Amino acid sequence: MKIKHLRWYIAGMIALATAINYLDRQSLPIIISELRKAIPVGDGEYGLINSVFLLAYGTMYAVGGRILDVMGSRKGYALMIAWWSLASGLHGLVTSVLGLGIARFLLGLGEGGGFPGSAKVVSEWFPVKERSFAFGIFNTGASLGAVIAPPLFAAIITYLNWRWAFLLTGLAGLIWAVTWWKWYATPATNKFITKEEQDYVGTEQSTERSAVSWWSLFRIRKVWGLLTIKFLTDAGWFFFIFWLPKYLNDVRDLDIKAIGAYAWIPYAFAGAGSFIGGWFSSYLLKRNVSLDIARKIPLGISAFLLPASLFITDASLSMAMVFFSMAMFGHQFWSTIVQTLAADMFPSKIVGTVAGLMGCIGTYGAMLFSLIIGFVIEHFGYQPAFLIAGVLHPVSFGLIYVIIGKIGMEKKFLAPSTFKTSVLQ
Repeated sequence: MKIKHLRWYIAGMIALATAINYLDRQSLPIIISELRKAIPVGDGEYGLINSVFLLAYGTMYAVGGRILDVMGSRKGYALMIAWWSLASGLHGLVTSVLGLGIARFLLGLGEGGGFPGSAKVVSEWFPVKERSFAFGIFNTGASLGAVIAPPLFAAIITYLNWRWAFLLTGLAGLIWAVTWWKWYATPATNKFITKEEQDYVGTEQSTERSAVSWWSLFRIRKVWGLLTIKFLTDAGWFFFIFWLPKYLNDVRDLDIKAIGAYAWIPYAFAGAGSFIGGWFSSYLLKRNVSLDIARKIPLGISAFLLPASLFITDASLSMAMVFFSMAMFGHQFWSTIVQTLAADMFPSKIVGTVAGLMGCIGTYGAMLFSLIIGFVIEHFGYQPAFLIAGVLHPVSFGLIYVIIGKIGMEKKFLAPSTFKTSVLQ
């Protein structure tokens, strides 16, 4: 049976995987107030546990991107989500801070392959003019998972206990992995795709494997630009998603039920940011705006929403949620376009590797920030953290002009002979 517009169903599948990814990673920040009743975890230890997760996540982001380029998106993606789902379930069995750190490290190893896998799938299935919207769809899955997480985990804890929250989300991921393994194939070999869509998508790169060297990529200026802006802005994003529930408990004195009632709101706005950011850039392209401008206009708009976080600590609870929502909307608006840039600048065969490096360096930035911020919050409170997180995106937007310049396919990939001699091993 042939399925019309199959690529959009594929986008829905990776959006669901991304939602499960964020359910699993958001479980600890939301459950931490309940978990501490059984396993005492201080602010410093919590920051360290987050850094351990980010170390594994960032490392596997690069390695996972490489694995996905070598294994292909079907096998590679199924492997990643099966791994992180088992690690998520392991959280429900731990009895110590050390055990929690180990489980978190294993979770990071699996989840690090999620976004490079999604980037690779999008590059295989979507032409340039639809690509940012497709990125927006799967990136919306991150916010969907984060929106569902607070009320879902609050309900599970109310009727069962905190351990079941980890076990049930792990089971959901395993079901997805089995479904993907049985159903997915690239456009060139997919038995459900119509001939019209196959011609529209193009299949000349979909079955190729990457032989690109990481070190060769480091000689490209645009790669350095992408790595720099990811290093800075991911630090702010991970701060918001890891510390928002804890801030509401520590400073605003909300219990698990109240956190479930309030914490989903900023994530809902983050989801809207993903969707609107991707749609807006694609809309500009369809109106014959150049690729360079169609990416930079949304990036500029989103970057200057993040300073809203500077007003959080002095605001009432309701206004604090407004400022949280503005900041998280802005980041996901930003993130959708930034993730698209890898596919805009590099051919499909190496998008997984480039996206993996971006995620790796971005996550290392977040890891360093998490190590520092746990100490800062413990000794000076939340205000300095919100101040730093609020200025990272505007600074990064300026660096796009300084380091990357014009957004478009890197010149050395436009000539196949040059590509082979200068980049491939």
